[in-house]
Amino acid sequence: MTVYRKIARPLKNEYPAYSQHYFDLIKTDKDILQEMHNNFFQLKELIYSIPEEKLFYRYAEGKWTIKEILVHNIDDERIFAYRALRYARNDNTPLHGFEENHYAKYSNANARSLDSIFEEYWSVRLSTLLLFQNLSEESFMRSGGGIDTDGEIKNVRTVRALAYHIAGHELQHIKVIKEKYLDV
Repeated sequence: MTVYRKIARPLKNEYPAYSQHYFDLIKTDKDILQEMHNNFFQLKELIYSIPEEKLFYRYAEGKWTIKEILVHNIDDERIFAYRALRYARNDNTPLHGFEENHYAKYSNANARSLDSIFEEYWSVRLSTLLLFQNLSEESFMRSGGGIDTDGEIKNVRTVRALAYHIAGHELQHIKVIKEKYLDV
């Protein structure tokens, strides 16, 4: 069993205020990688317990299906892990955001099997865990941000805040699945 390194919870000045609701869902102050590891398997167990027809349910027009949420989580994790890699390597070149609704629309998620989605999900998760596990200690405080349409730098995050973002973002979507799709 892998023993994951401890990564301290970021301070509020290390991430944009709009991300706070993700951070509020995180239970740990240091074992974020272990939480990410465990959450993957808990999410997988939850999803496989859902009747197949529910995987295609939309609770309102324009909302994503559960399969689209899963692939969205994969996309988001890939993008934010890539940002963490760039910032950790001291490349703070501003990065553009991504249009999550376009990603979901063109993801082909609903045509995929759950097995294929979770195979990709685990591959991305393992890559993310290994990235954060093997970063140098000083890299966790490096940071970078996005560039808005006016060319201004915004949404600056530290590398450690990106680890917590990935975990909290996933927890937010688990919460939405339970509340909006399953009435759990």
